[in-house]
Amino acid sequence: MVFEPGGRQHVARELERLGHTRAMVLSTPRQHAQATELADSLGKLAVGVFPDARMHTPVEVTERAVVMARDLSADCVIAIGGGSTTGLGKAIALRTDLDQIVLPTTYAGSEVTPILGETVDATKTTLRSLKVVPETVIYDIDLTLSLPTAVTVNSALNSLAHAVEALWAQDPDPVTLLMAREAITTFVACLPRIVTDPGDRDARAAALYGAWLAGTCLATVGMALHHKLCHVLGGTFDLPHAETHAVVLPYVVAYNAPAALEAATVVERVLGAPGATALRTFVDHLGAPTSLRELGMPESGITEAADRCLAAPYYNPRPVEREPLRDLIRDAWAGNPPRADGYGTAAASNTTS
Repeated sequence: MVFEPGGRQHVARELERLGHTRAMVLSTPRQHAQATELADSLGKLAVGVFPDARMHTPVEVTERAVVMARDLSADCVIAIGGGSTTGLGKAIALRTDLDQIVLPTTYAGSEVTPILGETVDATKTTLRSLKVVPETVIYDIDLTLSLPTAVTVNSALNSLAHAVEALWAQDPDPVTLLMAREAITTFVACLPRIVTDPGDRDARAAALYGAWLAGTCLATVGMALHHKLCHVLGGTFDLPHAETHAVVLPYVVAYNAPAALEAATVVERVLGAPGATALRTFVDHLGAPTSLRELGMPESGITEAADRCLAAPYYNPRPVEREPLRDLIRDAWAGNPPRADGYGTAAASNTTS
């Protein structure tokens, strides 16, 4: 882990340390120019750029990237970007054992996890494997200064969700809980400052610190309903990953609050109000999206999303029941306030969807 302003200048040093001389640089189409600039700065150490990383890591994109890596005889990959690009690097590593260097330009946190989510035929599945953990991560504040405010906010809320869900994990430990609380506190303090002044270097540095903390939480403990639901929504309806996390989190906090008092207490202590309500207000004030409808999810998909969530059992501090879950998704779709009753079965029985 390298935390250093201007750290991108040391990619060549990291390549030498790892013993590599033929790197393939990865990016999304939006960051193609940035990836090309990095490749040019490396000279002969870079053998090509693959600029087609996509949200939710579609397997067909990964397969094209693997073919290119083999054609170029690449001996490692360098991912510059957010979670989509990092995910592609991980997917390539899973299939080829190539080393990875990651330069995060957002606050996704996935660069420090052994988790990979991949999508095939509108179904997103996740796996854990040490094969996908990057060898080097370079946190360079300068790479985040031009990040649009909306992308900044949504990306950081995605990381915030990692930390919040770590508080109710099945396999918590004292260190992870400490890091989760620190991540939540850090994001709540720095995000309003970035919205006010996107060039605030101290706030940007704090956000990268928060992303590392939250990503490490995600790497250490298992996740629950929030991540399961977001993966289903993203994979099924091709919704933007970070924005989906931003919308869904307050509703899952409301759903789990009766069975996850520690998490609710931590969020309330940091934000100064009951967890779900405070989170929704925080998201609102940051200008993030507050409904799945505005992200492009069809109303007709509410039941499908609930059914897909329930298709495979997984841990959650509160049992995941079909009718309360449909109510949760319906409220998230419409942007209604999270329910104070925690989506109890009594409220669920009144649903007409």
